[in-house]
Amino acid sequence: MNTITEIASRLTSLCEAHQFVEAYNTLYSEHAVSIDPIYKNEPLTGLPDLIEREKAFLAANTINEVKASEPIFAGNYFSIILSLDFTTADQTKRVVEELCVYKVENGKIVSQQFFIG
Repeated sequence: MNTITEIASRLTSLCEAHQFVEAYNTLYSEHAVSIDPIYKNEPLTGLPDLIEREKAFLAANTINEVKASEPIFAGNYFSIILSLDFTTADQTKRVVEELCVYKVENGKIVSQQFFIG
């Protein structure tokens, strides 16, 4: 079973390597929930739907660089600051910085919530 420290370390490594779908496939629970302000903070539940949403984002944008902070921990939760530099389909360059909060149970991420600064 993965510890919360191992999960946080692996997640930041995969994000910085632009391997977002791999992160979902290896670190997330089948019933994980995501809350994202880009999608009006409406919860999305289930690993297949999370992966499809991620694939749609990746198909519509070019990722230039991803930086992740060191994680901080509190009980079953950890958080990181993720800086995402990407170019949209219409060639608009964007940099988004978000606070990402994750909950871990039984060695898997069961929820994530993003706060965009």
